[in-house]
Amino acid sequence: MKIPRILLAAGASGSGKTLLTCGLLQALINRGINTASFKCGPDYIDPMFHSRIIGTKSRNLDTFFTSKSRTRYLLGKNAGDCGIAVMEGVMGYYDGVGGTTCRASAYDLACVTDTPVILIVNSRGMSVSLAAYIRGFLEYRPDSRIRGVIFNQMSPMLYPRMKKLVQEELGVPVFGYVPKVEDCVLESRHLGLYLPEEIPALQEKLNRLAGIMEKSLDIPGILRLADSAPELSVPEDLSSEDPAFAFRLPRKVRIGLASDSAFCFFYEDNLNLLREMGAELIPFSPREDPALPENLDGLLLYGGYPELSGADLERNVSMREAVRRRILEGMPVLAECGGFMYLLEEMEDMDGVSRKMAGVLPGRAYRTPRLSRFGYIRLEKNGEFSGEGERKTFPAHEFHYFDATDCGCAYHASKPESGRGWDCIHEKGRLLAGFPHLYYYAAPEIAVNFLENCRRYQAERG
Repeated sequence: MKIPRILLAAGASGSGKTLLTCGLLQALINRGINTASFKCGPDYIDPMFHSRIIGTKSRNLDTFFTSKSRTRYLLGKNAGDCGIAVMEGVMGYYDGVGGTTCRASAYDLACVTDTPVILIVNSRGMSVSLAAYIRGFLEYRPDSRIRGVIFNQMSPMLYPRMKKLVQEELGVPVFGYVPKVEDCVLESRHLGLYLPEEIPALQEKLNRLAGIMEKSLDIPGILRLADSAPELSVPEDLSSEDPAFAFRLPRKVRIGLASDSAFCFFYEDNLNLLREMGAELIPFSPREDPALPENLDGLLLYGGYPELSGADLERNVSMREAVRRRILEGMPVLAECGGFMYLLEEMEDMDGVSRKMAGVLPGRAYRTPRLSRFGYIRLEKNGEFSGEGERKTFPAHEFHYFDATDCGCAYHASKPESGRGWDCIHEKGRLLAGFPHLYYYAAPEIAVNFLENCRRYQAERG
């Protein structure tokens, strides 16, 4: 499959990857180019910015979760009909699992997808030292795949000299620079960037940035680099790798999807896989809606910012009671992180006020002064919860400042490249709820088991 593609990477977080990726995406869209975008790693918020620009859902590509063939399949599936695929890296270019490996790094994704890389270099406070900095990234791995450089926060006066120096001494093309743009800054909070809808005049700012980048970047050169990416071997489907991918329900099930500013962290490929297997997803708002949608066969409560909406969630008594009643009656539910917190008896909000939640599970969620859990984990089912023939381990990730008095004990989480571990996740009946975020392309049987439970519940209801 021929997929023109590039990956934008940087030496460290805070180098401007997301802002520059958004600016480039906007410039490509303004040129009328059909563009697909991807975020490397387990990130929910950056793809929201991409989606706002390209007009379709952005996706994640994560080599910790998926094999080489599955990663390429997802790239081909989501970008096969596009003029260009733009991938945004994660953290520093070589930073991977455990902080000591390159696995699941932006570099790893570039290798797996055979993608040329443009290194974004934050130039603030440097001049000739930029050459030494770039040389380090070029030579750290013989197959670095870095095929170009963009300088960020560089003055127009310095740029011609730095471009000449880097190209002559290092032999790597420089595709332009981005000056410091005072009013185009993406602010962050405890879980990452503010959401796109929270930023005043975002579209106006991105169009202004795109206009600047049209003048300061060599966009034709970037397009030529993307077009130089070699053809990619992409599997037509994944059922030969795992029969679970071929699962299809005999009739559709209706699943309520919590979707509002409190519950907004979705992997779009998770949702699409559920749809392909036979789910009809019905969005609803635990904040605003007085009742659940009618005739539901299951519930999905993913993560987000319930701690910022504690008062609204508590005030919506009818919704909390409906969720509790239906789950206790046997309705299947998958709940992750913020969704798990919503199912507890109480949740402390960002102001330290304890709020009543759905009360499906015992315990209270409370804020901690730092990230309680961060990064990739492997989940292994604890023996007493393990059924015959079930997969015992699969990958997941956690990222939260909150903890709970009862996190569950159906699984044991362990950190890769580390001896750390802890018990987590409640599993009882048709409920699976805990802090870990799950990726169904890593373990499709999670989706299959959930949908089978929804089918059984549908049959019970007649």
